[in-house]
Amino acid sequence: MNITFCVVRSAERLDRYLADQLAVSRTQAGRLIADKRVTARGKPLRASAVLERGVEVTVELPDEAAPRTYAPAHAELRFVYEDEDLAVLDKPAGLVVHPGPGHWDDSLVNVLIGRGTALSSGSTEGRPGIVHRLDRDTSGLLVVAKSDLAHRRLAGAIERREVTRVYAAIVWGHLRKSPVDIEAPIARHPKERKRMTVAQGGRHAVTHASVVARFAHTDLLRIRLGTGRTHQIRVHLAHVGCPIVGDREYTFGGSRRVTPSARMEAERLEALAPRQLLHAAALSFVHPVTNVP
Repeated sequence: MNITFCVVRSAERLDRYLADQLAVSRTQAGRLIADKRVTARGKPLRASAVLERGVEVTVELPDEAAPRTYAPAHAELRFVYEDEDLAVLDKPAGLVVHPGPGHWDDSLVNVLIGRGTALSSGSTEGRPGIVHRLDRDTSGLLVVAKSDLAHRRLAGAIERREVTRVYAAIVWGHLRKSPVDIEAPIARHPKERKRMTVAQGGRHAVTHASVVARFAHTDLLRIRLGTGRTHQIRVHLAHVGCPIVGDREYTFGGSRRVTPSARMEAERLEALAPRQLLHAAALSFVHPVTNVP
């Protein structure tokens, strides 16, 4: 199976870009490159190649790595808005956005196909209609493109930061300052390749957070993305000492951060949170075809 990516950020090494796009280690990405399975304009690329914006990179995956077609799936979805060019839906927690290892047949893309929703061809094979993503256990608003024109323009608007994405989160502890701009580079974890971490040399990342309400041991936050890195909100909040309640990957202590006298209440709250309490609450953009805000 071939997967094609359209590069939207320039000046990035191929091996790092590929590892990020495929959610694999740089060693695995390097193996694909060494086997001459990664090409651009029909020519094999080197791991050190610096990608230019707009270049299409094609990756030939081994036959066993992915199915050739995606089966339709069925699940209940709530649509907030829909027309012939795009749809905005309220993604439930627990649903992966696009097909991938372990989720070839039960992703949001599969559900949309099962519903009969027309989807754009996408900038990446295997991700029709997908313009941006939400983590599997993050709920909330997601826009999908139904036409190729809408897809191109929405992707461009996101790259130019013309799409506003606002989240709500309940976090452990209290922000020391509100509002606060969390600016810290994010990179893939050197040992746990499915996780991200704050690290020097990582990609520039900015998260804007403010307190909506304070409780005994938690804060309700309003969060706006300045950039859109993988796991950005979760990583940044954990980095400043306020991990999201229910986040099993980026807890950095979780309920253990509270005083012993409040431990029982904290553990009860965690038991009621089967996933991270992060919700994409608002999404605003100019319609890519009609130009209506």
